[in-house]
Amino acid sequence: MSPIALNCFIQIAIGFAIAGAVASAYQTLASRPPSFALLQQGPTPESFAAVPLLVFTAPFIIMRNTLRSGVPEPHRFQFVMIATVIAGFWSLMSGTFIVLTLQALGIIAGA
Repeated sequence: MSPIALNCFIQIAIGFAIAGAVASAYQTLASRPPSFALLQQGPTPESFAAVPLLVFTAPFIIMRNTLRSGVPEPHRFQFVMIATVIAGFWSLMSGTFIVLTLQALGIIAGA
């Protein structure tokens, strides 16, 4: 495995781990799971505060909603595959952001 591929894999794993941790912390504090419905309240301070939360928890929410839907349909495999690719790409981007932020702060060494 090349170093670039390993780096991407680690960033995806970090993105999914952060998504799960932030979603679990929110669920513990709010006694309800996070969802995209947090944005449907209109232009309120709560909606603006929900944006950073949803940016980092989106991979978790996408996969949770995909796996819980459980409705048998003819194109289920394609739907799950598309949702997995979207969640994986989103996780890669948020993991990259976390790694670059930690490198900028000097917490981890840059490559």
